[in-house]
Amino acid sequence: MARNLITDIAGIRVGHAGDAKLASGVTAVVFDSAVTASVDVRGGGPSTRETALLDPALTVEGIDAIVLSGGSAFGLDAPSGVQAFLREQGRGFRIRDAVVPIVPGAIMFDLLNGGDKNWGRYPPYREFAYDAAKNAGADFALGSAGGGVGATVVNLKGGIGSASATTRDGITVGALVVVNAVGTVVIGDGPHFWAAPFELNKEFGGRGWPAQITAADLAIRAKGGPAENTTIALIATDAKLNKAQCNRLAVMAQDGLARAIYPVHTPLDGDVMFSAATGAMSLSDPFYGLAELGMVAANVMARAVARGVYEAKALPFPNAVLSWRDRFG
Repeated sequence: MARNLITDIAGIRVGHAGDAKLASGVTAVVFDSAVTASVDVRGGGPSTRETALLDPALTVEGIDAIVLSGGSAFGLDAPSGVQAFLREQGRGFRIRDAVVPIVPGAIMFDLLNGGDKNWGRYPPYREFAYDAAKNAGADFALGSAGGGVGATVVNLKGGIGSASATTRDGITVGALVVVNAVGTVVIGDGPHFWAAPFELNKEFGGRGWPAQITAADLAIRAKGGPAENTTIALIATDAKLNKAQCNRLAVMAQDGLARAIYPVHTPLDGDVMFSAATGAMSLSDPFYGLAELGMVAANVMARAVARGVYEAKALPFPNAVLSWRDRFG
């Protein structure tokens, strides 16, 4: 794809805002027009906003944006900033004269990463999110940016990743993910990513598999406590899907996290997968077409996870977790 980013899907823009001293930030995904969306939650400790309305049985059919934020529960303020920006644009769900922008969001925990979290009375995430939405565009940074500024995994700096691909019918699929998992994205202590079989064009170093995977590589490696983790993500497509099909896409995209993070969906994570469909392309078949779409989605999500860690930079604090490039060049 031209960018190998989720913004290879027309009508999707992404923006970041954050603070290196705070070691936290926000990523806003803004849709040019309302999209069909759903969500699948697999982690044991999620924290979300406006996800109930994404149930296929509920009324609202379209959303205007999605927010992926740091800050733990404080980051749940972030969607309000995107709402404020969209309200200024006249965007939202209309009920007679009232217009309400629909902005679901999810957060991850980054409060103990060495950053200065003494922000005063109110946390900065609403303002971060407004700025992220205002600056959203087709090109955006990966790694230690936006919602990925303060992310870590068990033995490396985490970050925000993205990737894209197309199906045989020319439908585009794109992934965006903040990687802050309790587990690891590399095999053992080496440079090889669990997602290696799905890599394209050496997008995360081209190291492939190690010569062998040992019992030690398969032993659990886990970071932090029950509130220090979570991978939050969005899988998007230009296919025309209803809410139930969007939900199935989110379910299948979760397999991409399982291919790239070891272990995943633990009681100590809050893994959340949003899905969105812009509706520009029709599926050739409602069953096999959706099956292929989900298959590609899982592969793209795995690649995005590895790219998020590969592109990350260590936080500028004493004893900060090293980045992949710090360790492996």
